[in-house]
Amino acid sequence: MTEDFTTRNASLDDVKLESVSVLAARNPVRHPGESADYRAACQRLLAREYELRRLTESVAAERRDLPPGAEVTRAYCFVGEEGEVTLADLFGGHGALFVYNYMFGPERKASCPMCAGFMNALALRVPALRETMGVAFVARSPLARLVAAKHELSMPDLPVYCDPSGDFTRDWVDAQDGDVPGLNVFCKDDDVVRHFWSGEMTESDPGQDPRGAPEIDPLWTVLDMTPAGRRPDWYPSLNKVGRG
Repeated sequence: MTEDFTTRNASLDDVKLESVSVLAARNPVRHPGESADYRAACQRLLAREYELRRLTESVAAERRDLPPGAEVTRAYCFVGEEGEVTLADLFGGHGALFVYNYMFGPERKASCPMCAGFMNALALRVPALRETMGVAFVARSPLARLVAAKHELSMPDLPVYCDPSGDFTRDWVDAQDGDVPGLNVFCKDDDVVRHFWSGEMTESDPGQDPRGAPEIDPLWTVLDMTPAGRRPDWYPSLNKVGRG
């Protein structure tokens, strides 16, 4: 365990932090009937959880400190419920744009259950997010199918867009226009749009399901808190996703 963990806060210089073991030792929580072994194990785990939180903050700060990404010079065009829009339009007047490409290509009968589940979990947070950034969910199926699906899955206000030419998908998600998910964040300063960051984790450790870090789907975060954890043989079905 890293006892002398230091991190960078967005508003502070490098600060020496207390040991995670010291933080855990001050924990006042005790549960009725718990054993001494259980409490000792919880204290060790709590120190690791404090360490994980610090690592999460450190990684986020390192991401924010990335040098400028590539300038986006290609004129991408999407089709949304209000008509054709460009990548710059998707910013909604903000300086950052979150674009999630989900698996709903023309050959699919329905959206990928995993993608749909993540989108449904985020749907109620989109209005808050759009106060500070642009948000767009992009797929390759015709817009009418995307709109019908989001209403069927109780996500009427989700901002969905079709990538009709596939140019954006091939450049930023899969060069072969594969029906795969992709997460990209862009930034804009005046009229210059740049790529900021993408989810690039393509490998998984033995016994793990492939996923990114940070974990953006709360489904898996909640499962990680349970005795069974993430069962590698289970995934949610589409008929359990957000239907009213």
